[in-house]
Amino acid sequence: MKKLLVAMMLFALPVLAFAQDMNPVKWEFTSKKVNATTYEVHAKATIDRGWHLYAQEAGEGPVPTSFKFAKNPLATAQGKLTEVGKMHKAFDKNFNSELKYYENTVTFVQKVTVKGKAVTKVKGSVEFMVCDDHQCLPPTEVEFAVNVGGK
Repeated sequence: MKKLLVAMMLFALPVLAFAQDMNPVKWEFTSKKVNATTYEVHAKATIDRGWHLYAQEAGEGPVPTSFKFAKNPLATAQGKLTEVGKMHKAFDKNFNSELKYYENTVTFVQKVTVKGKAVTKVKGSVEFMVCDDHQCLPPTEVEFAVNVGGK
């Protein structure tokens, strides 16, 4: 019985380790100067082949992609966060809903106004959920910090 238990543990260990390493979305956070006081904060998601990332207004069922920005007295968000990418719309029988999502890449852009000429950071987090044709991964939260301001 002991040998059977040890054999089962040795078999299960690599499977569990693989499941924990599954990360089909890579994030890159950058800023782009628009004018003297305005910047764009870009959050680019690169999505592994076969997976899809849900839009901010995904539809009923999955957890939509959402951003939280930390308060910063030197930087103020302007307008809505926009999505730049090829949005797909399809009925998903698992969620019994028409869903909006992205494949391959999508960039989320938030305009920010900076007060003064000091360099500061725009910090926050993004929560997202990804699925493929067979499974969905639990929602994941990734923190970010991007430099804005200065000369």
